[in-house]
This record gives sequence, structure tokens and C-alpha cells, in this order.
Amino acid sequence: MLYVTLSETAEELRSVAESHGWSLDGVHIHELAPTENDLDPDEQNTMFHPSEIELAATTRRVLSDVETLKPTRVVFDSLSEMRLLAGTALRYRRQILALKQYFQTRECTVVLLDDMTAAEHDIHMQSIVHGVIMLEPLSPEYGAERRRLRVIKYRGVKFRSGYHDYVILKGGLEVFPRLVAAEHRHTSTRRKLPSGLPAFDALVGGGLEEGTSTLIVGAAGTGKSTLAAQFVAEAARRGERSAMFVFDESPTTLLTRCEDLGVGLEKYCENGTISLRQVDPAELAPGEFTHLIRQAVERDGVKMIVIDSLNGYLNAMPEEGFLTIQLHELLMYLGQKGVATILIGAHQGLIGAQMRTPIDASYLADAVILLRYYEAFGEVRQAVSVMKKRGSQHERTIRDYRMDHGKIEVGETLRQFRGILTGVPVYDASHPVIAPEASDQS
Repeated sequence: MLYVTLSETAEELRSVAESHGWSLDGVHIHELAPTENDLDPDEQNTMFHPSEIELAATTRRVLSDVETLKPTRVVFDSLSEMRLLAGTALRYRRQILALKQYFQTRECTVVLLDDMTAAEHDIHMQSIVHGVIMLEPLSPEYGAERRRLRVIKYRGVKFRSGYHDYVILKGGLEVFPRLVAAEHRHTSTRRKLPSGLPAFDALVGGGLEEGTSTLIVGAAGTGKSTLAAQFVAEAARRGERSAMFVFDESPTTLLTRCEDLGVGLEKYCENGTISLRQVDPAELAPGEFTHLIRQAVERDGVKMIVIDSLNGYLNAMPEEGFLTIQLHELLMYLGQKGVATILIGAHQGLIGAQMRTPIDASYLADAVILLRYYEAFGEVRQAVSVMKKRGSQHERTIRDYRMDHGKIEVGETLRQFRGILTGVPVYDASHPVIAPEASDQS
């Protein structure tokens, strides 16, 4: 392999390779960068344009190395230097065409690097080469810089269009190809997955189905994450693997809170049945998050995914306008893989009729479970109801929902109230009063 550098020194390239743990054995570096001798006025030419002398001399030295080394790969770093040496666009294009013809007869793969410092995009160059890959940095207002690539052209080869996120790690690049759910279509069963809470399973028609997505929405503190954890714990008891991606809460807090309510997750996390991962939205690209989920499904055999929450997922997106499209593709993929997905959506506000989420994903989900606070007899209580469920029957009732005395309780239907979903219901005396708290009976 021959690496021709016109801007960096050989020492700088070796330093970069060493930082990644790479060996440059077998790579011949031909350094054509200006040296300190070029600072000497006596060495500088003022009679002829550099394109008349330096470009020809540079090309001659490169071709001499090619004839001697007979490499199978050649890298030119970078085209911006050759563009400046050429002087005119016509001379530059002819020089690149000549090099292309020369290397085609020698079965040599050539990689051209361009730092895009020209005032205008070099469309002429893109028409000459066989393939064009563009790397772009993205600088969000907060958080780490993100990177993405796009294959603009690849002659004779079918490639995946669009943008693909990537990261630079020690050892090279890791690219996260854009997810296309249509490539993973296959039939799957619709086995019901119970929660282990008989009253709640009756409410949702026996449980959640494989290959479906469920959105649990409600105000902060209503028990959305706890309910999702209950489904995960029950799946672990059946010996099925699950993965929880937590944006808004630390794993330690979640495990402690679930342990206090009798939802034992910690032992399953320790034996690997449950994967609990905290996600930092400021440091994560959307494509990388999708890649983590694909790894959990395809490599680890996970059958249940929890994303807690959509609010955190929204913050991981550089452009909010494409969240719904990416989320739709992700849910389609998980459904075709037979994975049950639970999404958590936090309402803005605590009580009232104006509660809303930062993104409406209710039409994407197969089922929507609503948790609400409501006021009754001087207490703040919680209620649970199923607003939507595709493909199977479910109760249309609103049930009492409590997280007290070390357990989760789903109570009787709240038939004695009207307007619970508004947060301020009206008591109907024609129905019996709901049972008071255990502490009130003492």
C-alpha cells in the first residue's frame, strides 16, 4: 500500500496510527508536504506558476513510487493540495482523469481524500470517480459532536442511501447503518405476555402480545416505569431475556424503588436475564441507539424492550422533525422480530385536562395505557385505563392503581366517579364509595 500525503507529515500519520493501535507495516508513506527549505527565498520560484513545475514534479514522483512498489492500494491525501497546484479547473480535471486511466491499467484501488476547503463543491470530481462517500460533522447546541456519512454514488453496486451515524473509537470507525424494517419481515406468533398482576392482565385482555408496541403515558410519579418493570420481571421469571434503556433515571434508583415494591429486578440483572442500560442523550447519536437495540435483539435474543422514556429519546435526536419516522421504523423492525416493546411517555404537568406529551406517539403504538392522578376525598389517588389495543379485546373500564405497602395493586373499577380523566372527578352517590386506605381504617 502507498500513502501519498501532500499536507501531513509522515510522523503525524504514524502518531495517528499509534493512537488507534494500528501498525503501518507494509504501508509506504510518500511525504510530499512542503519542508522548511521552502521558506528560503532563494528556493521560491516567481517566474512560473506552480502548476507548470510543482504539479508535474509531484505527479512524476508518485508514479515513480507506483512503478517501484506496485501497490494494490493508493491513498492521495488530499485533493485540495492538488487542486491548488493545478491552478485551473481544466488542468486539475485533466490531471485526475489521467491518473484514473493510469491506475485502471494496474488493477490498483485508489482512495482520494478531500477536506472540502474549496469555495464550491467539486461536482466535476464526483463525476469522474466510481464512488463518493461524504463524512459530515454535526454540532448540536449542547452535547458531544455527532458524525454521519452518506454514500452519494457507487457505480454498479446497490447501496443503502441516506445518512448513517458513525463514531470514531480507538481502533477506527464504527458505522451504524440506517435501519430499514422492510428487510426483516417474517411472521411471528402473538403469544400473550402477562404482567403477573391478575387485575391488570384482565384490564389489558390477558397481557401484552409478542411483536406489539405499548405506550404507557402519564404524569411524573404515576408509576409508568414501575409498571414496565413489572412486565420485565415477569418475563424474566419465565426465563425470557429483556433489555431496559433508561434515559431519565439512574439504574440504582430504579432497582431500589422496584425492590421496595416487590418487583425484583436486581437478581435477574446480575445473572444477565435483564439488561439495564442508562443512556446519556447528550452523548448518543440516534443511529447508535438503534444499533444498541438491534444488538440486544439479534445477538442477545431479547424478547422485550423498554424505552424509558420518549422524552429522553427526543433529546437524543439532533433534529426533532425526524423522530417519528425513526421511531416508526424501529417499532416496525421490533414487531417483525417478535419483540414486545414498551415505550414510556411522560406528560407535561401533573393534573388537569391540558396534559400532553412532547411527541404524539399514540398512533404508532399498538396499545396505549394511561395512568392519571385524580382527587378524591382529600387524597391524591391514581387510576389506570387502556385507551387503545389493536388486535384483541380489553376492558374499557378505569381501575384504581396503587403502589403501597411494598406491592403494586390494581383495584376495582371506579364506577362511583365521573370525570376521572380530567383529574377532578365528580362523585356519584348512587354507587358505593371506594375502600379507604388501610392506614385510614386503623
